[in-house]
Amino acid sequence: MSRHDPSAAARPGPTLFAACLGFVVVILDVSVVNVATKALAGEFGGSLSGLEWVINGYTLTFAAFLLTAGALGDRFDPKRIFILGFAIFALTSLACGAAPSLITLIAARVLQGIGAAMIVPSSLSLVNTNFPDPARRTRAVSLWAAAGGLALALGPVVGGLLVDWLGWRSIFYVNLPIAAVGILLTQLYAQPAPARDRSRRRSLDLPGQLLAVIGLGSLTTAIIEANAQGWGSALVVTCLAVFAAALIAFLTVEHRSADPMLPLHLFGRHAFSATSLIGVLLNFAFYGLIFVFSLFFQQVWEYSPITAGLAFLPMTAAIMAANLACGPLVKRHGARRVLLAGNTLAALGYLAVLPAVGSGSYPALVVQFLVAGFGIGLVVPAMTNAMLGAVDPANGGIASGVLNASRQLGGLIGVAAMGLLVGQAASGHFLSGLRAALASAVVALAVAAVLSATGIRKAAAPVPAAPAPAASIAR
Repeated sequence: MSRHDPSAAARPGPTLFAACLGFVVVILDVSVVNVATKALAGEFGGSLSGLEWVINGYTLTFAAFLLTAGALGDRFDPKRIFILGFAIFALTSLACGAAPSLITLIAARVLQGIGAAMIVPSSLSLVNTNFPDPARRTRAVSLWAAAGGLALALGPVVGGLLVDWLGWRSIFYVNLPIAAVGILLTQLYAQPAPARDRSRRRSLDLPGQLLAVIGLGSLTTAIIEANAQGWGSALVVTCLAVFAAALIAFLTVEHRSADPMLPLHLFGRHAFSATSLIGVLLNFAFYGLIFVFSLFFQQVWEYSPITAGLAFLPMTAAIMAANLACGPLVKRHGARRVLLAGNTLAALGYLAVLPAVGSGSYPALVVQFLVAGFGIGLVVPAMTNAMLGAVDPANGGIASGVLNASRQLGGLIGVAAMGLLVGQAASGHFLSGLRAALASAVVALAVAAVLSATGIRKAAAPVPAAPAPAASIAR
């Protein structure tokens, strides 16, 4: 079929399905791995830091390459980048499933994150391009976002089923047929972006990209390895020094660049800065606690992977319900109030978990998980709305990319930092580390609530058009 076959434009449904498949596998490969940690430890005998690297190796490159991946889509056409990203994701998933050692698995996960970074912004760009009618595009984007929410909610359950029935390697092999379908549908039916949409090709900020990878990698290594080697070890001190140097160099390069990967001038707007920080804090709390509770359910309460996955279902289902309720609430009350309410609910929910984790009873946690999940589900769409409302439409794509990247950074730090808190607790006293992790999450969400009230001074109006590339609802 010709690349410009008009029949493809008349059938955008398969393109939307392919875009949703891409978003789904990216989200699944965060949540399904969490419930496989015990199986991985049993197979490879890895330390807690090794398990953290399996998760954070993926998140690290996802966060670091997200903005550049968006620029690649602008420069070379999102259809091409989506297909290439899906192919990389499939090949690295195969490598993950066949990994003979923990080191090999971590290396494959790092490369898998690059594919994920290419998939997310280009998948949404495909939706924007193939649904030119604003009303149909808005519905299509809602379905795309709902697919990510569904993957987030069902990921632990699907992961638990696969690990229990087919072994941990199946959580990666399942990506292969999904990728094959997604690539085929995209190749056959997706229209490329019109040439006029790519008339101004964004340059690739290679120095900024390199410094971002060095900085994030050094910070992640320092936090994870501090658990095993201590904060005073030569490796940790060196990594912290490299992170500080890379951060200074990155800010300098971005300030001087004519077309920076991260336009620093946008942070001069209070709402933009506040929303970016809220994204970091929210994912710090949520994904850090998902990681440590996965360990807690399986190692302390001795749940099977499927039972551990089901244990998260009330919280993730509440996130989906709140995502659906958020639109009318933002329209009526504004993003500022919804953000304040959501962060406050999430903080109170996790605070109420603190006395319940020592009960040994899962029903004692359910209501708290529901409250926390509903709060988080309110924050994410309202946060996206506030971010896009803080910039002019010409910078919508960059703003969406910054928000998504900041959330990945928060999740990366959350897994590493809360793993450190749990790892510092003696094996017989896991609860003390879990309580410290919960307390840090409550503090982070309380700070996010304060930022919601003070940093976003005007209630953002709802954004009727589809979010720009790189926006993400679920992750």
